[in-house]
Amino acid sequence: MFSPDTYRARRAELAQKVGSGLILLIGNVDSPFNYTDNIYPFRQDSSFLYFFGLDLPGLAALIDADSGEAVLFGDDGGLDSIVWTGPLPTLAEQAAEVAVARTEGLAALAGAIAAARGQGRSVHYLPPYRGEQRIQLAALLDQPVAAIDAGASDALARAVIELRAVKSAAEIAEMENALEIAYRMHLLALRSARPGVREQEIVGLMQGLAASQGRALAYNIIFSRDGHILHNHGHGHVLKSGDLVVNDAGAESPLHYASDITRTIPVGGRFNERQKVVYQAVLDAQLAAIAAMKPGVPYREVHDLAARVLVEGLAPLGLFRGDAAEVVASGAYALVFPHGLGHLIGLDVHDLEGLGEDRVGYGEGVTRSADFGRRSLRLGRPLREGWVVTVEPGAYFIPALIERWEAEGRHAGQIDYAVARQFADFGGIRIEDDVLVTADGARVLGKPIPKTIAEVEALASA
Repeated sequence: MFSPDTYRARRAELAQKVGSGLILLIGNVDSPFNYTDNIYPFRQDSSFLYFFGLDLPGLAALIDADSGEAVLFGDDGGLDSIVWTGPLPTLAEQAAEVAVARTEGLAALAGAIAAARGQGRSVHYLPPYRGEQRIQLAALLDQPVAAIDAGASDALARAVIELRAVKSAAEIAEMENALEIAYRMHLLALRSARPGVREQEIVGLMQGLAASQGRALAYNIIFSRDGHILHNHGHGHVLKSGDLVVNDAGAESPLHYASDITRTIPVGGRFNERQKVVYQAVLDAQLAAIAAMKPGVPYREVHDLAARVLVEGLAPLGLFRGDAAEVVASGAYALVFPHGLGHLIGLDVHDLEGLGEDRVGYGEGVTRSADFGRRSLRLGRPLREGWVVTVEPGAYFIPALIERWEAEGRHAGQIDYAVARQFADFGGIRIEDDVLVTADGARVLGKPIPKTIAEVEALASA
């Protein structure tokens, strides 16, 4: 974990931003997947990790926003716990590692909250995302479970977003650590994607590599020749020469910071000519987006720039008609680029979105578009120094989408549907990196993972 002073300073900033009342942060508990003692790997709540650093189930904490005092609530394990899972430091010993002087048993939490409420003090809590959190909050606050989501504190959520979104040098080092594993996973996949190999075999190799380093995946791997299905978690295909495989894979650092990288692999080691056109258009869109990033630039504008460069790059195919800027303004570009350019990344792979996607990604005069494609842009507001953002343009030929739009006559003057239908078997291409917004621009984090056509072909055919 980070130094005790890091956690103390984070809590002090949070208390100052919230101003008054009690701040309640609830850690996660073990989650069984088919009976009580057979549990999923534990993953601590990210905001609890950020402010208290302890990666164990069954903890909660209060921060007094008026005094700044923090209290950690939890129970020391008894003999049964030692027998089955081994000894742990006491709660007080663990609290000292994160600069918390006062600890209480978990049962004391209800009394502390009741006393504060009895004094007319506010109790701030974050929007819950697990059912057990809602139940626990309902019991602590003497509220119906159905009322818990609406009672979450907007002021607390916004304060947490403001603090967590800006990454310190130590946090960037954690993300670089996670990217080192992602780098190795992607090189392994590039060298392993051969005709006759089942997708699942390569997914297993990447999972095994991460596990061999004691790392969790940051999310379920997407590795599929059906790359036009944006979040395809099926891995059943046997690869054949000429396939394009979208590989979206990342791991966590020891302190749970995420990496999120995508590359597209030509099975057999070579892109064909039309694949090269589409691939280069996606790569040019990504490079243009990264070059345009700097503090103060709305990410929605970067998204539109990437879309324009993509449309320009696809011009040799004859898919779109007319000026590229007009194609983007009309929304016709979303036929092949139906998602947003990227999102914040940090302790969560989609950082902070559990606190409300619009809270995280919009505001500051920027509202979410209702248009197909743009409405899936998770981050639209101006970039800030210290943010880490994914930049992941893509081009996808989705047969059902092409058929629907053609039947509706949508953008008929700007899309040549006869050309679009010729790409029904193409699949998809995505290229993604994690990018730090610096004082005067942006920097791609991690070791360079091959992404030019020449680099990818060299590894895929080695």
